[in-house]
Amino acid sequence: GLVNFHALDLNGQGTDASVVYAIYGSIMLKTIYNIRVLNISLGRPVYESYTKDPLCQAVEAAWKAGIVVVVAAGNDGRDNTAGTNGYGTIDAPGNDPYVITVGAMNAMGTPVRNDDIMTTYSSKGPTPIDHIVKPDLVAPGNQVVSLQASSTATLVVANPGNIPLASYYKTNAPPTQLSSKYFTLSGTSMAAPVVSGAAALLLQQNPTLTPDQVKARLMRNAYKVFPQTSTIVSDGQTFVVQYDVFTVGAGYLDIQAALADTSLSTLPAQSPAVAYDPVTGSVYFVNNSSALWGDRKSVV
Repeated sequence: GLVNFHALDLNGQGTDASVVYAIYGSIMLKTIYNIRVLNISLGRPVYESYTKDPLCQAVEAAWKAGIVVVVAAGNDGRDNTAGTNGYGTIDAPGNDPYVITVGAMNAMGTPVRNDDIMTTYSSKGPTPIDHIVKPDLVAPGNQVVSLQASSTATLVVANPGNIPLASYYKTNAPPTQLSSKYFTLSGTSMAAPVVSGAAALLLQQNPTLTPDQVKARLMRNAYKVFPQTSTIVSDGQTFVVQYDVFTVGAGYLDIQAALADTSLSTLPAQSPAVAYDPVTGSVYFVNNSSALWGDRKSVV
């Protein structure tokens, strides 16, 4: 079942306090409702280290309480105001190394994977201040059709033309009448729940898995066959997307592969930090022998 916690208002706005209350609500009710996965499709700019940020501290508390926390990476991949081509734009609390941070792929409206490309708007790492490698995974997040709640009227008005076509007609209605019960949106907030669903399937298969084991299994089995770059023309602009670790993380969600993997990692699955070597001009993973990916060295 699903348990909803009131973090944002009808306009999709909230405060750190409202989100923190919702997260701690899930922790308090974890045992009563058997809450195992927490999806957080929201974010705000990073203002301080994750070690001090109240949102990050809250998601870490949920993680340590045994809840798999999945967070949207953010939708600032086109932001070049800092001259970084969208790099360093991960939102909080997606900048926390514990949680599973998800970027958005474009499934191109087909069921096959070989034509999927990275979206231009998906936020990229490394995270501001702490330089954590994010996102951890990418998942389908473009033009996603889902149910439209009656409380989302403001969202509908702000996004005209997003009522889906074809297969979402009202029951027994002629094709000219489209259903008002579905809505189409794009963003990492749409991609994160896909990973949350995958985490739920893993826990359904093996309820003893820890959040770290779920994260490790999803990342280890992610699909990693990408082109070096893809060029996308959108809104009259041309974007060249590179498929590097700060854009796609460990790769594209592969639920089937994750379910087929029965290995159980014993080390923490915290996302690694990176540092820059001005002498060689390279970026490298900061060594952390106590973490699952501690033996990885060079990034670029």
